[in-house]
Amino acid sequence: MGRVLIPREEIAARTSELGRAIGHDLAGRNPLLVGVLKGAVLFMADLIRAIPASIAMDFMAVSSYGARARSSGAVRLTADLSVSIEGRDVIIVEDIVDSGRTLDYLRRNFATRRPKSLAVCVLLDKIGRREVDVKLDYVGFVIPDRFVVGYGFDLGGLYRGLPDIHVLEPGAPA
Repeated sequence: MGRVLIPREEIAARTSELGRAIGHDLAGRNPLLVGVLKGAVLFMADLIRAIPASIAMDFMAVSSYGARARSSGAVRLTADLSVSIEGRDVIIVEDIVDSGRTLDYLRRNFATRRPKSLAVCVLLDKIGRREVDVKLDYVGFVIPDRFVVGYGFDLGGLYRGLPDIHVLEPGAPA
């Protein structure tokens, strides 16, 4: 598969820290966490349990990768929210930010829906690939420009269930 980049224990510890920070920042409010499918599912499930507050959740799906290891650069909405975000405190929960195009698209899309506040929580930030400047409010880990799998990250639908985050080695089966 490849070497472990971030072991499950570090993921769990950092997710707990992020949950506490979100709980502190939004104390007394009922935020809506919006998970970006499919990659953010495992992270969001753990994050929700780490937030010491009453929260609501929803999901949406966007695509820019397909079955490739690099983003196509074109973002398309494949499944929209099931609830209105107007007047709500919203936190977008993303698995990874690399070029910034997907998150930029989501921020612009959400802004038109008039949330009370909008923040972003991302597990992995691949700063070295940034093409669009995007604001990140809560960041789990900054990683190098390597393709990763495990803990929700996949290649062609494979490897999502690995408990650690691995660097995908060239020649790994897809």
